[in-house]
Amino acid sequence: MTALPTPRLRPEGSGLSDGFGRVARDLRVSVTDRCNLRCTYCMPAEGLPWMAKAEMLSDAEMLRVIGVFVGLGVRQVRLTGGEPLLRRSLVDLVVGIAALKPRPRIAMTTNGVGLARVAGALAEAGLDRVNVSLDTIDAETFSRLTRRNRLTDVEKGLAAAAEAGLAPVKVNAVAMRGVNDADVADVLSWCLDRGYELRFIEQMPLDAQHGWDRTQMVSADEIRSRLSERFTLTALPDADRGSAPAERFLVDGGPATVGIIASVSEPFCAACDRTRLTADGQVRNCLFSEVETDLRGPLRDGASDAELADLVSGEMWRKKRGHGIGEPGFTQPARPMSSIGG
Repeated sequence: MTALPTPRLRPEGSGLSDGFGRVARDLRVSVTDRCNLRCTYCMPAEGLPWMAKAEMLSDAEMLRVIGVFVGLGVRQVRLTGGEPLLRRSLVDLVVGIAALKPRPRIAMTTNGVGLARVAGALAEAGLDRVNVSLDTIDAETFSRLTRRNRLTDVEKGLAAAAEAGLAPVKVNAVAMRGVNDADVADVLSWCLDRGYELRFIEQMPLDAQHGWDRTQMVSADEIRSRLSERFTLTALPDADRGSAPAERFLVDGGPATVGIIASVSEPFCAACDRTRLTADGQVRNCLFSEVETDLRGPLRDGASDAELADLVSGEMWRKKRGHGIGEPGFTQPARPMSSIGG
């Protein structure tokens, strides 16, 4: 990982810069903490206590805050959850984001369960592309992992996204030891046959149960090894990667590629250009941050856009050198992934 410089004192007008010279251009917005799956590595079978509606930002509030971020230099907005399709006003929210100046690129990460019915409307509203979380193509394993029998719905959602032009359609998969790690090559073959771009992601300590165990994590090296048993992988130059989290490989000479996101074993913190807004109006400068800055309170108390921007800038400036997984004293965030947003 590239070494980061020594942090500096925060200057006036620092925008979305942090003390190590990184600049955030990518905003992840959690539009809800609710989800219609109960993935074993994310939440318990009975679910979690959901945010009350009054705690969540309204559409108007969310659009105003996103506008502040765009004014500070954000160039891509990714809508996440929970499951973002459970926000009934999602299409209207996309319309509002697409109307911002300058218009940011708009992406969404979804479990795909409800995507088939709204993919066309979202594309028409201004959504540019979509990532669908799918860890297995085996129906029995899918039901065991998600505690729901919805694989067919996800497959229909992916097909609808491709038909609607939400390209490139990407698939995010987490390999878990003893669960689906033996099938990673099957998932890649399935995606290649359908023209989807696959990204494997190392499992991170973001489960509500706090049961993550690094010794049980399937590493990027293991994923590469398993894929190489069936496919020839050729690494693309690092220069092509930029701030993207995935290391990409040509599959059997290309043009198709597969990506592997080694968030834990090969962290990319030095090139991170992300920041996050939760559904209840909190700004987080890192997925693993232990603190966050409240925008909802000041927003509802009448803060100006300039005052909100100053709060955002202050949160970004205190971003740490890295996420710290594996270091002494690392503490898993109190919020689960479903509440933070992907």
